[in-house]
Amino acid sequence: KDFRRVVVAAAVGNIIEWYDFYIFGSLAAILSVKFFDKTHPVAALLSTIALFTAGFLIRPLGAFLFGWLGDRVGRKYTFIVTLTGMGLATAAIGLIPTFASIGLAAAFILFGLRMIQGLCLGGEYGGAITYVAEHVSDERRGYYTGWLQTSPTLGIVVSLAVIVGTRTYLGNEAFNDWGWRVPFLISFLLVMMAIYIRLQLGETPIFQQMKAKGGMVTNPWREAFLSANIKYILVAIVVLIGQGVVWYSGQFWALYFLQTVKKLDVLTSSYLVGAALLLATPTLILFGWLSDFIGRKPVILAGMFLAAVTYYPLYAWLGQVTNPGAVNYPVAIFIIFILVSYVGMVYGPVGAFLAEYFPSRIRYTSVSVPYHIGNGWGGGLVPFITSAAYLSSGSIGNALIYSIVVPAVCFIICLFVMPETRHISIWEPEKAQTVRS
Repeated sequence: KDFRRVVVAAAVGNIIEWYDFYIFGSLAAILSVKFFDKTHPVAALLSTIALFTAGFLIRPLGAFLFGWLGDRVGRKYTFIVTLTGMGLATAAIGLIPTFASIGLAAAFILFGLRMIQGLCLGGEYGGAITYVAEHVSDERRGYYTGWLQTSPTLGIVVSLAVIVGTRTYLGNEAFNDWGWRVPFLISFLLVMMAIYIRLQLGETPIFQQMKAKGGMVTNPWREAFLSANIKYILVAIVVLIGQGVVWYSGQFWALYFLQTVKKLDVLTSSYLVGAALLLATPTLILFGWLSDFIGRKPVILAGMFLAAVTYYPLYAWLGQVTNPGAVNYPVAIFIIFILVSYVGMVYGPVGAFLAEYFPSRIRYTSVSVPYHIGNGWGGGLVPFITSAAYLSSGSIGNALIYSIVVPAVCFIICLFVMPETRHISIWEPEKAQTVRS
């Protein structure tokens, strides 16, 4: 009966956790000169982007660890643990001495904290999606999980807003000197608020019922990965690789493109991307809602197809209207809005798809691991691959090869192997197993 409060509480924590994770990427240009040898600026920037990417690569390990805990101990307390770890690691980044003070040790400390961020994020998403999905009706699961799906995008918006606000208040010189630490330190306050909100919530009805009936799984790893369930894990990974590449190509590389390719300053690029993200965020809810009527599969696959077909012309057009000193703000925001709308198509329904695709006993583990392999590895490689390809070739076409080919291949595979899950009821476990099989 209080599922709206559940959705809000889960989303607030999720937004803050994604804010923590993405503040690193939003400040990559500054972090590269603070924690690496700035006499080689390209190498320093690529090193920072590589650290940003490493946080994605370790996410599946966090999914394994926290997925087990979520299926054995409970959804609620597991994602409180992940939120706490993320907040402390992010705040600590704001306290690290720079390369100028302690040399290479600064980069190693930064690497360690980034790994903690990745581990914690690996347990957050599966917990939040499972928690929300196990509170809402089958008929409106796409709509309500669509609200939760806005949280990563809003996390980027919050990170950009905090950066813009801090930079504007302190001025460029103070921000570049020490003010860049403020967005990291703010994380501590935000996380304390989110933990308080989440502590007010109870466990999900499905988990409580499963526990009361003695239906708890003994070993979530064995049941998820050493049984017939592994084939569903593999299908979900393919879906999420395509989804993840569209997600990062449409949002995060738009920011990298403006900063590293078009050489726009941090404020201008942040205004453009932030405005487009705010305008396009409702598309995540819209396409989640649409999937309740026409299905998860057609909406997700349409997003992959459109992204693969139109990325090159859209980014070429974006390059034409964002020359330094002559930025066409309305057109640039409109182009990024289209890119983020594709994100709405692939990401809005995917939470409902994952929750419906796996049984309650191993849902936390089975949702978390494919998500963080597909989204974390497939999508998380986008900033590094696209930036490295552009810096080595100077060609937008070469930079976008990965972003175009991967969704295209995943689209073709998913046409044949991805099932439709809209009619699966997670409130009737036996029926869910039958339909899934």
